Amino acid sequence: MLIEKKVQELLDKRAEARLGGGQKRIDAQHAKGKYSARERINMLLDEGSFEEFDMFLTHRTTDFGLDKQIYLGDGVVTGYGTINGRLVYVYSEDFTVFGGSLSETMAKKICKVMDQAMKVGAPVIGICDCGGARIQEGSRSLAGFSEIFQRNINASGVIPQISAIFGPCAGGAVYSPALTDFVLMTEQNSYMFLTGPKVVKTVTGEDVSTDNLGGALVHNQKSGVSQFVAETEEQGLEMIRTLIGFLPQNNLEEPPMAPCNDPIDRKEDALNQIIPDNSNMPYDMSQIITAIVDNGEFFEVHKDFAKNIIVGFAHMDGRPVGIVANNPAFLAGVLDINASRKGARFVRFCDAFNIPIVTLVDVPGFLPGTQQEYGGIISHGAKLLYAYGEATVPKVTVTIRKSYGGSHLVMGCKQLRTDINYAWPTAEIAVMGPAGAIEILEGKNISAITDEKERAEFVAKKEQEYREKFANPYDAAKYGYIDDVIEPRNTRFRVIRALMALDTKKDSNPPKKHGNIPL
Repeated sequence: MLIEKKVQELLDKRAEARLGGGQKRIDAQHAKGKYSARERINMLLDEGSFEEFDMFLTHRTTDFGLDKQIYLGDGVVTGYGTINGRLVYVYSEDFTVFGGSLSETMAKKICKVMDQAMKVGAPVIGICDCGGARIQEGSRSLAGFSEIFQRNINASGVIPQISAIFGPCAGGAVYSPALTDFVLMTEQNSYMFLTGPKVVKTVTGEDVSTDNLGGALVHNQKSGVSQFVAETEEQGLEMIRTLIGFLPQNNLEEPPMAPCNDPIDRKEDALNQIIPDNSNMPYDMSQIITAIVDNGEFFEVHKDFAKNIIVGFAHMDGRPVGIVANNPAFLAGVLDINASRKGARFVRFCDAFNIPIVTLVDVPGFLPGTQQEYGGIISHGAKLLYAYGEATVPKVTVTIRKSYGGSHLVMGCKQLRTDINYAWPTAEIAVMGPAGAIEILEGKNISAITDEKERAEFVAKKEQEYREKFANPYDAAKYGYIDDVIEPRNTRFRVIRALMALDTKKDSNPPKKHGNIPL
């Protein structure tokens, strides 16, 4: 029968499309520890949920012999499916077809799923394995990249965008992931750079390997371009599934609540002893975070970059929250250029997608030095200040220990419209630490004392007086800058109660096209 013949033709074409560039090239991917484009989508999405678009689309180029190399689907697999029952749109570049290089047709496929995601208000996940623009197509390929970038920009702050780099991502291809909210790379096979090692060698004379120029560890530890690193593709895809669980579908929805069997009034007695007697001694802030969040589960973002500040997602009484916390275990918890960038980016993401922000403060100041000043620490610190001041989501700040000077101001202080500010009894809120303050306040008197022992006793006395005045939260509390001083072991209960009270919060910024954040 004719219909049976037509159905068989369809099935044959589907089988051909699913092979991409052919079984031999798929086997080559497997040999490198990489999966095919479709295998990645199937691992990411709920079983049987994927609905594909444009399986039979092909490129239209006849130059350079491409008319003899036609592959159904042309180098990218696109469509939609679900993650834990929630709708997401996906595209997965296929390295078996022209090395994943972007053609005009591929760009149209990617733009179609992005447009559809915007219409229905669902996240977009891009799996990148792309050698850059398809050279044989010239300006059409470049135009395709730009069409994608414009959609990344339009979607920013409207729907969550996540990029997984599972192979090369070079040249113009790097800009789409850079415009998305989160970038994940794998340790072995992924890299990102604008210009490769050969170009670097030609232009600058610098001899550098692919890994050292743009590998996963470089972008997770040094540049901060990537927020996550995974050992394997399987682990990376599972991390994306976890991440999606904290996020709303779009900027008009609230983040999804999770079941919670962890009592909100659970007391953590260990927190009453966690702060060292010596205020210059470090401790690990992550221990405080895991003590107060649901079931001790914290999904850290940018874990290997700027470790002096911690950011990530958790649940508190089932409610997704964004955690921002200084970490005295690294660089004494000071803010530097990278920590400021990291914190600001995360705060702005949470604000864009209605995720409450919980800030834990122990910051002695900004990192001093010419390297920081020449690098623009003023502008970078202002990004964090701007992000907190701009944010209209519920904001709860707990000052754990030090909160000095300019660094106090940029870490969710009361004057940046933070809704509720708590402090532990160990909190120290002042312009600067005792040693620096006394040097300024008593400098002339100190210089006038010639006896070394007498000078040391005078300085010690004055520093103690300063500590008694400012090495506690009560001076700030008497002005209303701190709403309450709380017992450390009750932090979980007090923060959750605050978030409950703020569930119906409404706040806004003045009407404007957009602000001019200090980039």
